Amino acid sequence: MMTETTKFLPAIEIETASNPNYAIIWLHGLGADGNDFVPIVNELELLTEKTIRFVFPHAPERPVSINNGYIMRAWYDIFSSDFNFHQDESGIRDSQNTITALIEREMQRGIFAKNIFLAGFSQGGAMALQVGLRHAMSLGGIVALSCYLPLAETFSAEASAMNTMTPIFMAHGTFDTIIPIANAIASKEKLLSTHCRLEWHEYPIAHSVCGQEIVDINNWLRRIMNDGCPDKS
Repeated sequence: MMTETTKFLPAIEIETASNPNYAIIWLHGLGADGNDFVPIVNELELLTEKTIRFVFPHAPERPVSINNGYIMRAWYDIFSSDFNFHQDESGIRDSQNTITALIEREMQRGIFAKNIFLAGFSQGGAMALQVGLRHAMSLGGIVALSCYLPLAETFSAEASAMNTMTPIFMAHGTFDTIIPIANAIASKEKLLSTHCRLEWHEYPIAHSVCGQEIVDINNWLRRIMNDGCPDKS
């Protein structure tokens, strides 16, 4: 069943069956929208095993400085290709709040926090890390694709003790010129230094997602869901 929500952030919702036990909130990249990753619903084999609500929110439209102020969907502004310099902290914090509201809505719908996963690509992956590791309650896991850790300088002070052990699937293309893999590796090392449970993958691709990556995400989600996430009673 596919619906489009109008409250909170506008989002596309797909439920694999009625009364889902799990929720996956999937955040798109810069300039895309919630439709971008809808096809992944049919690509994940775990759908035959779990009842899942997928939520694909649309980021707000805003001018993006690196693109000459062109208005597009973006979770935050980007000022230059150096993602660690002059970050749009207010934009990141605003999106953090709106995505946190989506998590809280899933909990209000009866899904345990440990059954809620955040996933994202590029800017969306950065926001998945920003939100998931700072959330007050321990979530099921984080899928962070072709991205980096935003506001890394505040991470150690702000990381939620409840979420320092949240499983993370982090992946990057070795030929990525949009977000160089060196940025992602630096973020990975930062997360590992705080003892995060991180599984790292590299693929011979550019700024994109490949078939083997989908297989690996599927296997990771299946393992995490089976290992530690109780079904809704």
